Amino acid sequence: MTAQVRPGPPPQAANGAAARVPLRSGLRAALPEWWPVLLGLAALFLPTFYSLFTGAWIGEDQAHGPMIFGLALWLSYRKWPEVLATPAAPCWLGWPLLAVGLALHLLGRSQHILMFEIGSIIVVLAAIVLVKLGRRALRVLWFPFFFMLFMVPLPSEFVAAVTMPMKMAVSWATEQLLFAVGYPIARSGVILQIGQYQLLVADACAGLQTLLTLEALGLFYLNLMRHPSAFRNIGLAILIVPISFSANVVRVIVLTLVTYYLGDAAGQGFLHGFAGMVLFLTALGLILVVDSSLQWYVARRRRTSREAA
Repeated sequence: MTAQVRPGPPPQAANGAAARVPLRSGLRAALPEWWPVLLGLAALFLPTFYSLFTGAWIGEDQAHGPMIFGLALWLSYRKWPEVLATPAAPCWLGWPLLAVGLALHLLGRSQHILMFEIGSIIVVLAAIVLVKLGRRALRVLWFPFFFMLFMVPLPSEFVAAVTMPMKMAVSWATEQLLFAVGYPIARSGVILQIGQYQLLVADACAGLQTLLTLEALGLFYLNLMRHPSAFRNIGLAILIVPISFSANVVRVIVLTLVTYYLGDAAGQGFLHGFAGMVLFLTALGLILVVDSSLQWYVARRRRTSREAA
């Protein structure tokens, strides 16, 4: 009778399993201490989230909110083993920060100031991390908290002032590109006339919130990739602005052509929402292309430096 040796799991799988077990056991061990905090957060913010999911977050202007919050929670979950490995050193600065967060929540909730109400979520969570775990844990979780800032709406006056020039630029680029390939298109301000149809370039199609959402998408990508090259990280973060503009132009072009060929009902119906998907797919594709180009440039520069040495 011969003994059969069964191959063990690959090293990466074994390491992944080993990483998951301490995290799960650590979360279970911390639950008795944290459940009063979780209950308090639920009592404080569940009405806020109900209002958001039935109000602001179902509109086009703030539809990125749940995506940003969900990704921030996922990033925090990925960092939690590092948080558990950090010695807890509660910091007294968390208490005044918690008071500020509760005051912001009270003011925002009572006066219907969305910026204060959503901003209070970030401040209160950061204060709890300081009170329970300390500054080192907050430094570990700095990016998820920074990422959540993108779900905080900006003052409407500022958004309107910045959005109008952006809409004008996107409208002009759309007109120029479609006219160059032979389409019967004209423009008056942010109104495009193609054939018998008129289209108004709305804030959601080329506004500041779209730019901020795509900037958040780019920063999320950078955080996942963790490039060692500072030039590559900074270059991609800066180039996300023209990438966002290009993606917005592609979205408006798609909506214009859909309306021209299929009619106004198609352009304002299901395909209008589909154009939003086109926006993010275009932006993601451009981010990957630009990142690959920067990677090629960095590798070429290093190779040239080594050859010169």
